[in-house]
Amino acid sequence: MRTFARILSSEQLKMSKSRLWLILIVSPILACLIGVFANLPSGPVAWPMLIASMVMLHGLLILPIITGVLSASICRYEHNGGGWKQLLAMPVSRTAVYFAKLTIVAGLLAICQLLMLGAFLMAGAFHGILGDIPWGALATSLIGGWIACLPLATLQLGVSLGWASFAAPLAVNVSLTIPNMLIVNSSTYAPFYPWAQPLLAMMPTGQRDFGAFNLPIESLMVTVLGSLIVFMIVGLVHFQRKEI
Repeated sequence: MRTFARILSSEQLKMSKSRLWLILIVSPILACLIGVFANLPSGPVAWPMLIASMVMLHGLLILPIITGVLSASICRYEHNGGGWKQLLAMPVSRTAVYFAKLTIVAGLLAICQLLMLGAFLMAGAFHGILGDIPWGALATSLIGGWIACLPLATLQLGVSLGWASFAAPLAVNVSLTIPNMLIVNSSTYAPFYPWAQPLLAMMPTGQRDFGAFNLPIESLMVTVLGSLIVFMIVGLVHFQRKEI
């Protein structure tokens, strides 16, 4: 446990020296602007409509891409200048290194979602609907989106651990994210496509009225958790056997 804490502290120190935090604010800012300019109806449907309009770009494209950027960036230091040999020469296990890096990525994604909460509240304040804040719906959307990103983070981390290039894993992630624009409308393929899960999980229940959006959040989480376990096992086994 102490070893894991030391590795986690080291990863935090390395990430604090980068400017990755800048990419965390991009999506909340854009989402807030979309929410401010959204044409909302009055009454109880105002909040669901606001959430739906703001998570569309965030969950569809930007959040999956940010997940890939973070996963690739956290391995960049070790890929430069023989960093892996220096790290693994110390009395640390590869399992601890793997989960420390995954924890940092998950933590940064959680910060991005917290910034989205601020974006929701700011847009709601602009439209004057703060009196009826649906905290339950907001929590379900934000936490669901965060959980839905974990399989992507795990998969991208595994790819980044095995691929020294920073651009190659990122290009793969972007190329698999762009098809979301078509796949999310399919009730056949979207429930099983990992890159579509963040948007499906963040969409308010009342707005899931077409394609894969009519699936209950419980069904989505089964797919998400199943893929998380598979990607984690494959990535960890690959990292354990990889020659450094």
